[in-house]
Amino acid sequence: MNTKKSKILIIAEAGVNHNGDIELAKKLIDVASSCGADYIKFQTFKADKIASESADLANYQKNFVSDINQQNMLKKLELSLAEHMRLYQYCQKNSVNYLSTAFDDESLDFLIKLKLQHMKVPSGELTNLPYLRKIAALNKKVILSTGMANLEEIEQALLAFETEGLKRDKVTVLQCTTDYPAPMADINLRAMETIKNKLGVKVGYSDHTQGWEVAIAAAALGAEVIEKHFTLDRNMIGPDHAASLEPDELFKMIVQIRNVELAMGSAYKRPSIKELSNSKLIRKSIFAKTKIHIGEKFSSDNLTTKRPGSGISPMKWDSLIGQNSIKNYDKDEQICVNELVRS
Repeated sequence: MNTKKSKILIIAEAGVNHNGDIELAKKLIDVASSCGADYIKFQTFKADKIASESADLANYQKNFVSDINQQNMLKKLELSLAEHMRLYQYCQKNSVNYLSTAFDDESLDFLIKLKLQHMKVPSGELTNLPYLRKIAALNKKVILSTGMANLEEIEQALLAFETEGLKRDKVTVLQCTTDYPAPMADINLRAMETIKNKLGVKVGYSDHTQGWEVAIAAAALGAEVIEKHFTLDRNMIGPDHAASLEPDELFKMIVQIRNVELAMGSAYKRPSIKELSNSKLIRKSIFAKTKIHIGEKFSSDNLTTKRPGSGISPMKWDSLIGQNSIKNYDKDEQICVNELVRS
């Protein structure tokens, strides 16, 4: 049976941290590639198609931008479909996969034409039934973020997928907290395990905290996908920069996730090859505590345990006690293995 675990999929979330500038977006691709991310993810949208003029800014957005409403803010962060195509092509040249979340039908149609391996559903679309149906009809692998959702809403989204023929084994559900930056007390990382056990899906984690320790914890808890926002400079103006990692931090996070992944190993408890070679030096065997004469009975008074462990294991102690020695022993001499095998 093959027990090797698949590699954790790491998504470096650029989002809108390019601030509407394609050259900044390309620099983000360079960083994601050099740091070893599997994917870099953007957001594809038409501002006037996803937000009305009456849509107020979220509280966290008000802390970082001065726009009058969501539509006004999003227009400054929007990249055209032609620019997204250029980014897709740039990713192909830079050994990192392009991924994006679509927030309107036109943008979704564009991403569908790219024939991406995964479709990413953002938290805000989890309750958008027509959107979910369109995603499911593609019968592709889906990564579903669940910020702002409860378990029942996630189940309803999965049922919408299944109704259109998309099976749960193609869906990875990400625990997520929609706040930027998200307070540690609001992360509820254990919900990831509940989602897996209750809904029967693969799980992962989309991290909006400052720092990356929660992402490392998610890897240890069995996340199959980890998504993390990053930026070129956390001091830049924009709604998501403050909750993002800078390039050197992204690199450290990815290295640490890969280390945790290696360390998790398999479910079997067994010594490593190096441990086996160390065991004879670190473990103990039975030695003479005092001089022992031939024919003398072994007892706790004349036996002790010491390193190395190349002789009789102390677990055989009771088998020796009360038996007569077949030879003379000096103090600190290792008891001969033949003491256990004589007739």
